[in-house]
Amino acid sequence: MSARRRMIVSRIFEILCGAAVLVALIPLVLILFYVVKEGFTALNLAFFTQMPKPVGEAGGGMANAIAGTLILIGLASLFAVPVGCLCGIHLSEYPRTKFSSAVRFAADVMNGVPSIVIGIFAYGIVVLPVKRFSAIAGGVALGLLMIPIVIRTTEELLRLVPSSLREGALALGATRSRAVFGVIVPAALPGILTGILVALARVAGETAPLLFTSFNNRFWSTNLGQPIASLTVQVFTYAISPYDDWHRQAWAGAFLLVMMILVLSIIARLAVRRLERMNRP
Repeated sequence: MSARRRMIVSRIFEILCGAAVLVALIPLVLILFYVVKEGFTALNLAFFTQMPKPVGEAGGGMANAIAGTLILIGLASLFAVPVGCLCGIHLSEYPRTKFSSAVRFAADVMNGVPSIVIGIFAYGIVVLPVKRFSAIAGGVALGLLMIPIVIRTTEELLRLVPSSLREGALALGATRSRAVFGVIVPAALPGILTGILVALARVAGETAPLLFTSFNNRFWSTNLGQPIASLTVQVFTYAISPYDDWHRQAWAGAFLLVMMILVLSIIARLAVRRLERMNRP
């Protein structure tokens, strides 16, 4: 009787878990379906090759915003990846020091800070001193959002590398730094790249920090010291406008952002699988 009762309870919990998964997936599926439905039909060649049209005039595209988004992501990576990776290496090598504990706690806190707060901070330290919005300010804001993700991912992936690799390198006479950068880091590199891609996927869809830093630009601009266009801000601007054609382009921009994040996520998953195969005995 007790065995039958355990089977019934187990089956009930399996059903509940399955129902919870469906409840969690339904909003995601609906969002993706609606974005694809509205955005894919709005895409055309002009969206990728033309500049925004004047207010009230139909047509045009977001070529400047696409280029601006790539520039901002590149600047954020240049700022966040070296800092985050080196910090993660330090935390993995000296995990029990007070300094490492403080840095680890700070990274966890930064992960939970709202992006708009990061934007205001970047506005205060980068925009106000020069009294001008700029692509550099936007890159700093996005980089600050990336750093804690890269730090924690790098640390965790380095700690997963088998200790035998380190011991073998040291036994052959390598210094600690040579063992780390010549053996440990290359072994964890696919996973570290995965963390970087996840961080890029997160910041690619941020709008609030860019409103305070890079602002926006309706013209083609690659000047890092001037305001620059971005897909997220352009989508926001078009979405709150009263023009139907701008609404259509906003959906197209949202669809492109979702596809960018999807591609980055797929690449990250492939990198994880490669790392698992490399570490498989």
